[in-house]
Amino acid sequence: MATEAPKRGLLGRMMLRKTVAQVQRDTQTSELKRSLGPWNLVFLGIGCIIGAGIFVRTGNAAAMHAGPAVLLSFVIAGIVCAFAGLSYAELSSTLPVSGSAYTYSYTTLGEFAAWVMGSLLLLEYGLAASVVAVGWSGYMVSLLADMGIHVPAALTGPMGYPKELADGSTVTTVFNLPAFLVCTALALLLVLGVSESAKVNNIIVAIKVSVLTAFVVVGGIIILQNWATFAPNWDPFIPPPTGQQGEFGWSGIIRGASIVFFAYIGFEAVSTAAQEAKDPGKDMPFGVIGSLVACTIIYILVSIVLTLIVPYTDLNVPDPVAVAVDAFGPQWAWFASTIKVGAIIGLTSVILVLMYGQTRIFYTMARDGLLPKVFARVHQRFRTPWINTLVVGLAVAIAAGFFDINFLGDATSVGTLAAFAIVSLTVIWLRQTHPDIPRGFKVPLYPVLPALGILSCVWLISSVPARVLIFFAWYVLGGIVLYFLYGMRNSELAKGRDVMPDDETPYFPEDAPRDVTGEPIIRP
Repeated sequence: MATEAPKRGLLGRMMLRKTVAQVQRDTQTSELKRSLGPWNLVFLGIGCIIGAGIFVRTGNAAAMHAGPAVLLSFVIAGIVCAFAGLSYAELSSTLPVSGSAYTYSYTTLGEFAAWVMGSLLLLEYGLAASVVAVGWSGYMVSLLADMGIHVPAALTGPMGYPKELADGSTVTTVFNLPAFLVCTALALLLVLGVSESAKVNNIIVAIKVSVLTAFVVVGGIIILQNWATFAPNWDPFIPPPTGQQGEFGWSGIIRGASIVFFAYIGFEAVSTAAQEAKDPGKDMPFGVIGSLVACTIIYILVSIVLTLIVPYTDLNVPDPVAVAVDAFGPQWAWFASTIKVGAIIGLTSVILVLMYGQTRIFYTMARDGLLPKVFARVHQRFRTPWINTLVVGLAVAIAAGFFDINFLGDATSVGTLAAFAIVSLTVIWLRQTHPDIPRGFKVPLYPVLPALGILSCVWLISSVPARVLIFFAWYVLGGIVLYFLYGMRNSELAKGRDVMPDDETPYFPEDAPRDVTGEPIIRP
């Protein structure tokens, strides 16, 4: 029920906060059974982390920046994620709410920060889905070629980019048709209401892990049996710098870390399970750090095989694992096809979850009045936010079809790093303003680790090319202008209402995509 909103100054208006009780009502959550032990959380994290990054962006980082030393880039990116992960763990054990970092920001830093976070999450989810779709396209085109079906090269890349063919000739790509089509198809499936049960998720996780394990084992055997042939690919291990910042040498390793950081997107899913952990104080840090360490080891092993089997200069492709398995030799053709099928299945699921996550964020923001209410309109038959989903699907499809994977990936990483920095800042803010709130888990060595989380995220952001940073600056500026023109004027909270009138079925249906715990997916 609406009440007359009190008059506030501009700063007070921008820092208007939701209470925890309001957020609980908005998300319609119920008490969750504390059934997850430390190893459950580790496996949950591994399942959520392993995805597009290792299948897609590793080759770009090695070929253009770090060379074989890309494995060191993974270590650096993992450490940065660990700082942010501990902050996520504290927030999720302190605020008993369901939701993304947007919800955390709205409850602590206020509405303006929540709007900025929502804008950043569009980069983390929306553009990430485009990156994955481009990778999916690479693996699908490669698999179809194995079957004798050849997609015109001009329709397999971003607009205006040269692409070298097998015969040495070059063609200019105009559009990535497979990437566009998969985004469109999955958007339509989401409109219909796709059910992704815990069992299906477990199967997909098993496929992704099995594919990478098989790749490491078989590739490792081939390398050991032919060491003299492959060893030169690691000479030198750290290629000498070219003189350009971020191109090989140690600056290239740092630049590579900002790229492969994409491979860790999803670890926050561990922190969202804090309310189900048996002992959050002990289990959460174990789950976060354990899953990051396990995935870092897997990533290092994969990058070792990649850069030994194939010269790193040949890995600037959207499907590096496919290129590597093709190099195993014709006698391994069946294995190469199996790896590609597994990668395609895993990447399809990742695109679906990322797009779903983006529609959920838009839905929540629309219910809060910060976006037009059309984004929260639910289809009468399918009970899904169909307009929201179609808009997200079209935007993701256009980005995947026309833009370069390196630009998309860098923009995604910058948005995610900025979001992680805000999360670390939120921990410091909450410790200062609400020191007595019960916390299931506290970041150790406070305030050093949260501060390192902020500084390390900014550090990696600074290594990204200027054109991406300029795009990011204009993007954030545009989002801020949109907030003052629309969000501030239409906020339900500022009007004295919790959320928009709930005259439609909320977008939390029983057949919503579920994570491996059986709960609705919030973070990919």
